[in-house]
Amino acid sequence: MNNNVESVDLEEELYEHFKFEVPKGITSVRIDKYLMGLIQNSTRNKIQVAATEGNIFVNDATVKSNYKVKPLDVVRVMLTHPPYENHIIAENIPLDIVYEDDALLLINKEPGMVVHPGHGNYTGTLVHALAYHFDNLPMNSSERPGLVHRIDKDTSGLLVIAKTEAAMTHLAKQFEAKTSEREYIALVWGNVAEESGTIEGNLARHLKDRMQMAVFADPEIGKPAITHYKVLERFGYVTLISCQLETGRTHQIRAHLKHIGHPLFNDERYGGHLILKGTTFTKYKQFIDNCFKVLPRQALHAKTLGFVHPVTKELMRFDTELPQDFQDCVEKWRGYSKSHLSEEE
Repeated sequence: MNNNVESVDLEEELYEHFKFEVPKGITSVRIDKYLMGLIQNSTRNKIQVAATEGNIFVNDATVKSNYKVKPLDVVRVMLTHPPYENHIIAENIPLDIVYEDDALLLINKEPGMVVHPGHGNYTGTLVHALAYHFDNLPMNSSERPGLVHRIDKDTSGLLVIAKTEAAMTHLAKQFEAKTSEREYIALVWGNVAEESGTIEGNLARHLKDRMQMAVFADPEIGKPAITHYKVLERFGYVTLISCQLETGRTHQIRAHLKHIGHPLFNDERYGGHLILKGTTFTKYKQFIDNCFKVLPRQALHAKTLGFVHPVTKELMRFDTELPQDFQDCVEKWRGYSKSHLSEEE
């Protein structure tokens, strides 16, 4: 009866709002009826909608609204916005604005900045900075001001922010229709065999590690995701590649690259913080440790963003350089591959 996987909408994460343990004396009660008696101001219809959208979990697996709770079941209600998201206090955080007009702006996000509030990140986010620098930004469907899309905390690069309702709607439709251009630069473990290729596979949350996304062969699980890649430079034990997104799922590049055996370099969540390729030499281990210190995050940068301007209808395309930490890591690998690989082979 349990559906062990829930799918997550474009670029969304889930946050815990309620958690209950079913007492020993309760049996054979539908979960929608059970939660109605526990959650203030809830209705059966709202609970059923939450179940349909995959937001009600029992023992870490999603369930339908007709699931009957059992003693000691752990029930959680997970939603796409954190509990305290709407309490935004403007913060004077500098922004690297690449372009701005009356309808939108482009921001080059630095690594380490969280885009919007979430569990454990209720201050210091891009949303808090936007609230300081701009008034009356439009809300997206998740009640987040200005955000058309997002990138992960430790991913650097370009984000477009809508300044008007019309711009928000127009840009969101482009992302949904897959007409926007999004190119990422990634450093991955291993020597990627093909010069270019396409990774296809539905993405949903990992069955065991709910903080990861995973690829599922079953077309009924998760949502379709397509990533195109091409090799830019080879360093033997790692490869620098370009990734073009056709879809924009949560952790799409990170999960897809792990799926084909090439996790992002220093991506802790997906195993890239381990030495996955190379030699057993002590000097090599020290070299990797130094690379991790230079680039203390996953090696992923949102380099290029293209879209049609919502007002002028002009095709706009923006490009950024790799941030310094990423450049320094690539240079270290470039030097290592030239001076060591021929000797080790």
